[in-house]
Amino acid sequence: MTNPTEAPNLPVPSARQLAWHAMEYYGFVHFTVNTFTDREWGYGDESPDVFAPTDFDADQIVGAAADGGMAGLILTCKHHDGFCLWPSRYTDHSVRQSSWRSGRGDVVREIAEACRARSLRFGVYLSPWDRNHPAYGSPDYVRYYRNQLEELTSEYGELFEVWFDGANGGDGYYGGARETRQIDRRTYYDWDATWEIVRRNQPGAVMFSDAGPDVRWVGNEDGIAGDPCWATITRESLYPGIDDADFQAYSADRMVDAWASPRDLLNRGDPAGADWLPAECDVSIRPGWFYHGAEDSAVRSGRNLLDLYLKSVGRGTNLLLNLPPDRRGRIPDADVRSLVEFRSLREALFAGDLIADGARVTAEGSPVAVLTDGKRDKYWTPAVPAAEPEILVDFGHPVEIATVSLREYLPLGQRVRGFAIDVDRDGSWVEHAAGQSIGARRLISGRPVATRRLRLRFTNTVAPPAISEVGVYGPNAGG
Repeated sequence: MTNPTEAPNLPVPSARQLAWHAMEYYGFVHFTVNTFTDREWGYGDESPDVFAPTDFDADQIVGAAADGGMAGLILTCKHHDGFCLWPSRYTDHSVRQSSWRSGRGDVVREIAEACRARSLRFGVYLSPWDRNHPAYGSPDYVRYYRNQLEELTSEYGELFEVWFDGANGGDGYYGGARETRQIDRRTYYDWDATWEIVRRNQPGAVMFSDAGPDVRWVGNEDGIAGDPCWATITRESLYPGIDDADFQAYSADRMVDAWASPRDLLNRGDPAGADWLPAECDVSIRPGWFYHGAEDSAVRSGRNLLDLYLKSVGRGTNLLLNLPPDRRGRIPDADVRSLVEFRSLREALFAGDLIADGARVTAEGSPVAVLTDGKRDKYWTPAVPAAEPEILVDFGHPVEIATVSLREYLPLGQRVRGFAIDVDRDGSWVEHAAGQSIGARRLISGRPVATRRLRLRFTNTVAPPAISEVGVYGPNAGG
């Protein structure tokens, strides 16, 4: 609910971006010929028969994601090697030509249907680079690529995200030419026309690339957002691929010296940015993106994943965690155990709700009940302008605080530029934590601190703060 008298602080998210923000945590599935050749990037000369899962089970893959608490899955329908996991009508390099299931298999359809059965949302990855296709680098390939994008966005149900990788051009098979081909990724794909296919067929889907148009890369593959990490940035500084010249001009224009590199800009965003372009943190549960048996002992632990969650979702971004199926076509047992452990730790983190346990929340302004009702469609804002608006939580007795969760009301934009959390120590306020960006979600979690009262101060704002959630949680197994 937006107060009609409350003007948004532009830019603000679109409806599709708001729906994306609400998902917070979902999975990647990297699966192709690389799974069977033990490579990360296929060259493009692999026979379709190389793709030979011995016990492919879409329900097990999606079930592992669901049991881990994920909200959806994005499948690598075609990676750089050009092999298609669906029977595309436009190539002979797909599951149709594989002996797997006698050429009648369709991994994309099975994963999509399994997601629907588990109430998970489904997304697709379609690599712009294709090391197999003979026409790559010419206009004919762009037509081919758009035909495949048309197939994926019109024949596999509703999608929540379409993922465009940044790798473009280099050495490859290219139909037997075995040469290096380079393209100008600023102009080659005519991205505006290519993206229009997604907008027409999947109006609710966000599109990811290094520079959007809806979701940006966080600048690393470690799953870690900057602190702060603003949802805003100026797309003109990034599109269609950031380089040093763009970056130097952009930072000089704003007289900003905090960004050491273009990736730092992606990682942190820009509070003065002209566009709502939030970051997505992509990371794999294993060292590689595809399954490698040698990495079976290197699966991330549940506690490591929780740390990544705090440094991604807890800094206002979404977490995209890769789950690579093995050569059976299943998520390995060790990976499943880590996912379940991660979910348990995450649930434990928010189990000890200290506000629900009888605390009194007060603040000058609109009703404070909206801060603790678990909904995001309403917000608190101060009644009158104040130098440092504040929200007070009185627990009525000594408690231990381990985690604080904050959310801004995103339809009004990011308004907070600085906040502080104080605790009452023997009748005096002592600053416990401070930060800059809140956005979609801000999680402050660490060593428990004892107090009877907590105060949230907004130390720097560009408009009256509009806050949809304040949560306070005690110590537990997840802290």
